Amino acid sequence: MTELAQSAPDVGEELAQARRERGLSLADVAQQLKFAARQIEALEQGRFAELPAGTFARGMVRAYARLLKLDPEPLVERIAARVAVPDNAIAVASARRPIPITDQARRTNLQYSALSLVILGVVAVVAFEWQRERSSAARLSFVPAARAPLEPQRTAASSTLASTVTPQITTLEPAEAEAPPAAPPAESQPAGSRHRIVMRFERESWVQIRGGDGKVLTSALNRAGSERSVEGAPPFTLVIGNAQHVRLSYDDRPIDLAPHVKVEVARFTLE
Repeated sequence: MTELAQSAPDVGEELAQARRERGLSLADVAQQLKFAARQIEALEQGRFAELPAGTFARGMVRAYARLLKLDPEPLVERIAARVAVPDNAIAVASARRPIPITDQARRTNLQYSALSLVILGVVAVVAFEWQRERSSAARLSFVPAARAPLEPQRTAASSTLASTVTPQITTLEPAEAEAPPAAPPAESQPAGSRHRIVMRFERESWVQIRGGDGKVLTSALNRAGSERSVEGAPPFTLVIGNAQHVRLSYDDRPIDLAPHVKVEVARFTLE
């Protein structure tokens, strides 16, 4: 092996001599073999420590010898000691060696797995509730206002009444005119039991309010920048869409809707 190691520089000298005899420069060889010129120079000077070991150095010598029309195998054998191929079996065995896992690491992994499952469950529940609330809000937003259909009827009834009463008044003589009868007492609840709700809408919002008797006081889609006032007897049941953009006061007292909002919809009762 000592003789092979000592003959390695001779391999480089032999290659350099053959190159010069053929009139080739280091740059010519580097261009044809696709190696760097510094690698060719290191090979010719026997500086194998500057070359990649193993198969690369052997292949470099073999390709250089063939370019110079030399028999490559004797040259490869002469540098074998300098460019020994690493033992792949040792490298594979090292890679296959199992990594020790302590009991503490195993317990930590189990804790992380359990925590991950809990987080996934919470996310799934939140996503389900969000979808359900959004679907409910979408259905409610298309409910027509309860009072809207009554307006034409009220107008028509008022016109009919006016057309009926007016001729009777014009035929009365001044002496026969009598004072109008007193209005009958209202059948509604006492004024002290009636309350007032005022809503201001920063963005478009659908609102439904029911009074204490269960009747719908309002059910409408309100434009951004508008205001709506509702009076009636409590308890009031309210459903407000896009609630984070609605400002509500109850008998001139501001009400915070944030605690009642769930997925953009607030559902609550005012006593």
